[in-house]
Amino acid sequence: MVKPYRWLAQYYDQFFADSRSAVNVARERILSGILPQAASACDLACGTGTTALMLARKGIKMYAVDLSPQMCRIVREKSRRAHLTVRVIRGDMRSFRLPQAVDLITCEYDALNHVPRRADLKMAAKAVERALRPGGHFFFDVNNLAGFRRYWSGTVWMERPGVVMVMRNSHSAGTNRAWSDVEFFIREGSRWRRRHERVEEVCWSSDEIHRVFHGAGFEWIREWDAAPFFQGNPMIGPGCHTFYLARKLGDLRRSAT
Repeated sequence: MVKPYRWLAQYYDQFFADSRSAVNVARERILSGILPQAASACDLACGTGTTALMLARKGIKMYAVDLSPQMCRIVREKSRRAHLTVRVIRGDMRSFRLPQAVDLITCEYDALNHVPRRADLKMAAKAVERALRPGGHFFFDVNNLAGFRRYWSGTVWMERPGVVMVMRNSHSAGTNRAWSDVEFFIREGSRWRRRHERVEEVCWSSDEIHRVFHGAGFEWIREWDAAPFFQGNPMIGPGCHTFYLARKLGDLRRSAT
């Protein structure tokens, strides 16, 4: 089971806003020829909705999908404050459905690593294929095994006003899995309350991603090492993280197969 995040949802923007700039640069560069042509899009595993709102500001009709009720609530509140239209849908990336097929689906910040089984990766690929129009694109990124070794280990402590987050990270190279036990210490008046959440990820190899998405109906898949986009971040070395762009088969190709 994939558990929806509650405490991470509440404090995500406070702790992880600084990590967005590299992903924003990668998205703009990789999708430079696609975004101007996209009339509709969906941000899958949208988190607090930053990407969905950014694309909505470009005039794209936006859907935002996340499993966490708290994440969905935050996106709705943000879109209202920004006077932007974003259709928020609570859904699992393995089985979500949209009211209409879209031109582009994004799934960022290693969200695809969170599906727990290999069969689930196939389900997610088919759900994305179903939600895209023929010729539509899927942009996503994943952590690799080198990344698991490099930054899914040790303990990380971060403080913000009124809240402390401690992440105890570990990984198993034998099973290609990583996890983090996340403790929140939240000030409530003169006391601190402790809350716990667990994050788990599975590493998907490049060969596996290509095989699964080709099998789901995508005609080509391209990939970029993320390290050049994360210049200045010593944690993201070559091979640690990868950006992917896949395109769904068009009408003529699908009819031929």
